[in-house]
Amino acid sequence: MFGGNKITKTIKIEGMSCGHCAKKVEKGLKEIKEVKSVTVDLEKKEATIVLKKEIDSNRLKTILEDLGYQVM
Repeated sequence: MFGGNKITKTIKIEGMSCGHCAKKVEKGLKEIKEVKSVTVDLEKKEATIVLKKEIDSNRLKTILEDLGYQVM
């Protein structure tokens, strides 16, 4: 089976307080070409990102910080 290996990263995010925040994070991360999908869990304050290929976690952190959130 091709493409069976998926790369998943879960990032803890501080500063999300509502559904709008979660959508903002989701949209911001989905703009990265290597990102296949994003699921934001507001209650757990985390985003689970499925990648098409590996990218540096610092890149994800920078994008989230540029959106106004703190990565834990």
